[in-house]
Amino acid sequence: MRTSFDAATKGFDPPFAVVDLDAFDHNADDLVRRAGGRPIRVASKSVRVRALLERVLARPGYAGVMCYSLPEALWLSDEDLADDLLVAYPTVDAEALRRLAADDRARARVSVVVDSVEHLDVVRAALGAGHPEIRVCLELDVSWRPVPGLHVGPRRSPVHTARDAGRLAAEIVRRPGFRLVGVMAYEGQIAGLGDRPPGRPLRGAVLRWMQRHSGDELVERRAAAVRAVRRVAELEFVNGGGTGSLEVTAADPSVTELAAGSGLVGPTLFDGYRGFRPRPAALFALPVVRRPASGVATLFAGGYVASGTATADRQPTPYLPVGLRLLPLEGAGEVQTPVVGRAADSLRPGDRVWLRHAKAGELAERFTHYHLVRGDVVERTVPTYRGEGRCFG
Repeated sequence: MRTSFDAATKGFDPPFAVVDLDAFDHNADDLVRRAGGRPIRVASKSVRVRALLERVLARPGYAGVMCYSLPEALWLSDEDLADDLLVAYPTVDAEALRRLAADDRARARVSVVVDSVEHLDVVRAALGAGHPEIRVCLELDVSWRPVPGLHVGPRRSPVHTARDAGRLAAEIVRRPGFRLVGVMAYEGQIAGLGDRPPGRPLRGAVLRWMQRHSGDELVERRAAAVRAVRRVAELEFVNGGGTGSLEVTAADPSVTELAAGSGLVGPTLFDGYRGFRPRPAALFALPVVRRPASGVATLFAGGYVASGTATADRQPTPYLPVGLRLLPLEGAGEVQTPVVGRAADSLRPGDRVWLRHAKAGELAERFTHYHLVRGDVVERTVPTYRGEGRCFG
């Protein structure tokens, strides 16, 4: 069965990747709806295509970029992508810090996350005493710790309590060469864990219980931490959330902006949520190259496995034609990916199978270009970060 994607890309030889613009734009609108009036800062690591970042930033409801490295933020500043660039992970890149200090325009646009005095020391060691003012954002740990010794959520910042936040904020303000402009608090245990995992109802019930109690605790603690920071600094923003927790975070009065990116693309890890369901926007096509047995078709390449836990949900998922699945003992491989199922017998060498990646932005590390498709037409072909010769880790 031929699809509109096949028709649009009939002149291309796979492997290649496409973005369905109708799905992408629908997802962008739905994120704004879920944000409830709060501006959304776009998480660039979930996109990694300048043309798509520009597309979403031109839409109402979006403002600023959440970058994943300082070199990336400097590049996006050079390209005038946005005037507000938050580097959401601490940097120890001395060369990039020196570039930031030497670029007045970038220093007005870029803020870097810190969660300890050691990060301030890294900046001073790279730039020397008397360095130009660097904009910094304090990251608050918002994991849930219901009992001593139990940590639920990502291992990020050591700043957990309002007292921790107030102490670090005071130290940032005390040191010359730093300006504290924001607070960031990413609740990964809510935003990054689907509350309706397919085929696992008990796990879903436990996750919903955890997320409800974690969210209730967080509202009070984050508000107290923000108050403590505001006693010593005039903040420009308090950032929170992620694609999976927009409604929860938008209800927190201490938060001024939200962050989201994966919801634009709709990877498979976001299929397991009750409250929303992004449309699959990014797909990649692999060619059938073998028919080793009845009921089996072998695709070329395809081992585009997502980062994170080494579990089956990090593998790509066959999408079209419907009715294909990976072999559990072989999976998606570097040079071949067998698929089985009722559709396999209809496939012949040269046919295409369309797959989805488990995560949003990592697919862009596998391809130099995305074909932007609307209906059965390729509107544009645009470079990914990698296609522009940019690799930020």
